Amino acid sequence: MTHPTTTRRLVHAWPVRLTHWINALAMPCMFLSGWGIYNASPLFGFAFPTWATLGGWLGGSIAWHFAVMWVLVINGALYVLYSLASRHFRRDLLPIGARAFRQDLMDALRFRLAHRLGTYNAVQRLMYWFVLAMGALVVLSGLAIWKPVQLQALATLFGGFDRARYVHFLAMAGIGGFVIIHLALVMLVPRTFLPMITGRVKETHHE
Repeated sequence: MTHPTTTRRLVHAWPVRLTHWINALAMPCMFLSGWGIYNASPLFGFAFPTWATLGGWLGGSIAWHFAVMWVLVINGALYVLYSLASRHFRRDLLPIGARAFRQDLMDALRFRLAHRLGTYNAVQRLMYWFVLAMGALVVLSGLAIWKPVQLQALATLFGGFDRARYVHFLAMAGIGGFVIIHLALVMLVPRTFLPMITGRVKETHHE
């Protein structure tokens, strides 16, 4: 006769959870204030509705944007430092094999992708590297826009002030796309939500 025992396995360390939720709170402010700045000088043939902006006017949107920017930059730097020191990147986000990615992508499109809490599949790994790259790009292009004279070399790298604005917008759109997919996956697999708060998941073993 077997006796079931329950254990609580750690799947998300507290630094990962803390930086995740700081991002979750700060990113909406960054998007909304950024849209307010965009509306002052649109790049494309559309503008964001006023209710979807933050700050009330250009100066207010800029103030919000820069204030939240520092929160995200410091938070992102802490996450990267922790991930390097703890080998989180190497352990959880590598490797990404082409064959594994194709298989996981096909399974995801068929809604047959198996998910073990605390384990990232190849599609998730690539998505996290993508959003990290977009995060670095949005910061660098943002600096080029903020200080185009003082950081002239950086602005030149992006092709000048005007092109840096396009890069900044497209990088922001890439992050926004990641957020939408991330939220959709949480809704499809809701059991992933609680461990991002508690850090642990219950597992039953039969002995």
